[in-house]
Amino acid sequence: MRKTIALLLLAATVLLAVEKTPSPSLSWLDAPPLAADKGEQRILDVLAEMTARDGRGDLNITPDDGRLLRLLAEAAGARHVVEIGTSHGYSGLWFTLALRRTGGRLTTHEIDADRVKTAGGNFRQAGVEDLVAIVRGDAHETVADINGPVDILFLDGDKDGNMDYLEQLLPRIRPGGLIIAHSAANQADRMSDYLQAVTTNPQLETRFFHMTEHGLAVTLKKRLGPAE
Repeated sequence: MRKTIALLLLAATVLLAVEKTPSPSLSWLDAPPLAADKGEQRILDVLAEMTARDGRGDLNITPDDGRLLRLLAEAAGARHVVEIGTSHGYSGLWFTLALRRTGGRLTTHEIDADRVKTAGGNFRQAGVEDLVAIVRGDAHETVADINGPVDILFLDGDKDGNMDYLEQLLPRIRPGGLIIAHSAANQADRMSDYLQAVTTNPQLETRFFHMTEHGLAVTLKKRLGPAE
């Protein structure tokens, strides 16, 4: 009996050790982004600097969120990305990694003057200022000047205002375009009306990513073909 218990304890210890030790076959999960050219490296360098000084609040999203934004924007061939909530420009820089390839531009809206100044400096340091237009003011008002089509709308401003942004800008999102809302996990209570809207509209398809962190709600505006 004692021998059996000892063997069970040994087996449990081995299992716990295996769980705590990353599998060598999954080491690629943490592989860093690699630069394809000097321009991309310049952007990645600024992103790395901002990550290193995150104690100052430079990051409005996680690096994993940023990599997903870049992937989606480049895969969609985005020509016009609209962002609500510039902050210090961290998420915007991830978008520019894609936009310099697609020939697109970022229009980013920010109400705070200090953040506008800081973000502008980060865009210049990364050499992407020509790809970005920063609009200062209350985005609930300034988005009225946005001309479509919009390929990607990224919502990362006042979470309880997401429903208003959706109502104003959904008509300007191109069919096949994306609406991405940040903080769908940790601030879901502040955007419950928005989340209800994007998951119950038959003309939209929404899936959720990185929900163990801040969370991203990624919504597709469906391409509508002829009625059957």
